[in-house]
Amino acid sequence: MSIIKLNYEMKGRVKMPNLNQIELQHLRHLIGAHETAYQKLNTFSSQAVDPQIKQVFSKSAQDALNTKQKLLSFLND
Repeated sequence: MSIIKLNYEMKGRVKMPNLNQIELQHLRHLIGAHETAYQKLNTFSSQAVDPQIKQVFSKSAQDALNTKQKLLSFLND
């Protein structure tokens, strides 16, 4: 099993350990799941009539997007 080296040494962040292929696959799965959640929550937000419900979906969509971007940063560094 090969090791994928991911250096994650940015100021104020934890160093990302080396990931094997299975861990990398899990990370990609999590990224995809957060993208799906983001897309669905955005759709729900755009279809909601009640302003409070719309706001909840919108914030949840943004949270999913933020998490996806944070996970992607592990692959980009």
